[in-house]
Amino acid sequence: MGKQMTEMLKGTLEGIVLALLGEQPAYGYDITARLRDHGFTDIAEGTIYALLVRIEQRGLVDVEKVPSEKGPPRKVYSLNTQGTAELAEFWKTWSFLSQRIEEVRTTPANTPSKEN
Repeated sequence: MGKQMTEMLKGTLEGIVLALLGEQPAYGYDITARLRDHGFTDIAEGTIYALLVRIEQRGLVDVEKVPSEKGPPRKVYSLNTQGTAELAEFWKTWSFLSQRIEEVRTTPANTPSKEN
């Protein structure tokens, strides 16, 4: 993944994880696997675990410890009311930004010349 993609992803990864948790509760590895299924193949598990700690500290998720067949109990994260509101705000912001970016991209002065 290129540097530009990495930087853009940093600003949106929390919203993407909240969206996945909005679909169904999950634990860290499961979230990483689901991200990979959606094409985010270069995201490290450590990045996801650090993000989960942050969103837990901010009160956006509820956490339940569930017994694991292998090793210690897993922390299963589910979106709570505050997380749902944060996700709604993320999508509102995303919609606004994507519309403005598309307007800039398709403005004639920003369209590549056919002469080149």
